[in-house]
Amino acid sequence: MKTLIIVTHPEIETSVINKRWIEELEKNPEKYTVHQLYKAYPDGKINVAKEQELMESHDNIVFQFPFYWFSSPPLLKQWLDEVILYGWAYGSNSGFKLAGKKMALAVTAGIDEDVYSASGKYKYTMKELLRPYELTFEYIKAQYEDPFVYYGIERNPSEEWIERSVPMYLEFLEALSGQGKLALDSCQDSL
Repeated sequence: MKTLIIVTHPEIETSVINKRWIEELEKNPEKYTVHQLYKAYPDGKINVAKEQELMESHDNIVFQFPFYWFSSPPLLKQWLDEVILYGWAYGSNSGFKLAGKKMALAVTAGIDEDVYSASGKYKYTMKELLRPYELTFEYIKAQYEDPFVYYGIERNPSEEWIERSVPMYLEFLEALSGQGKLALDSCQDSL
């Protein structure tokens, strides 16, 4: 079963890492369905039935986005509000169409990982800041997997830094689908 990658990046053409990841994913259409929300819905009018059908047809779903004001870009929040509906994704006697599906986040963060710590500038770890997604996916009975986070592009915007992320991300996706080694939950410059 292919993995659905829901990409939410409002300026994908100027992106460096998210754009590069998409290029790599699109080389493997037999493994990955890449769905870019801002390209699919430039007017913000989401086709809910289409989105639900797309999610139902995949066992693994990854939400890929840049960390944006301590959350995701706004279209992903809108998408969650409009697509993850009562009676379909949750409800007392119905719904749970996403139950058992593996869901994960693939996040790019411009600054270094140590900034996201109890002693760092932002006081919270990335896992803590992403907790609302974990709770959302658990609420709909999906299987939440630890996120893949790639840090530090603002400090090191080199092509080498960007390329270093590609095999790590692919390894994470392979592990999610049960075909690779144990996934990395974060990546940081070890130099």
